Amino acid sequence: QVQLVESGGGLVQPGGSLRLSCTASERTYSTYALAWFRQAPGEGREYVAASSWKGGASHYADSIKGRFTISRDDAANTVYLQMNNLKPEDTAIYYCAANRIILTTPGYAYWGQGTQVTVSS
Repeated sequence: QVQLVESGGGLVQPGGSLRLSCTASERTYSTYALAWFRQAPGEGREYVAASSWKGGASHYADSIKGRFTISRDDAANTVYLQMNNLKPEDTAIYYCAANRIILTTPGYAYWGQGTQVTVSS
């Protein structure tokens, strides 16, 4: 069974940083692309970034490019999202997702439960 568990959300001031973590079951981690999406209140689910399972190639949405970084820790079966220079418009529930291939739409096969990120002074 595919399992994804996110952590690391919270309240941060504008300009601050947070690092989100998504720990996957071993089989998921080694054979799936892992991605981050976010969903703000009243909005659809928005693609943020993804990391392929083979070679660890990364891809980013234009809206966060240069501020967010996706990375993987193979030993811990964990993918991270380092978020810097956060803005109020980054406020959303952030979801980890797994799929055989990278997609920039929410058509991923498996999802975590989400973690809330709030950027406010």
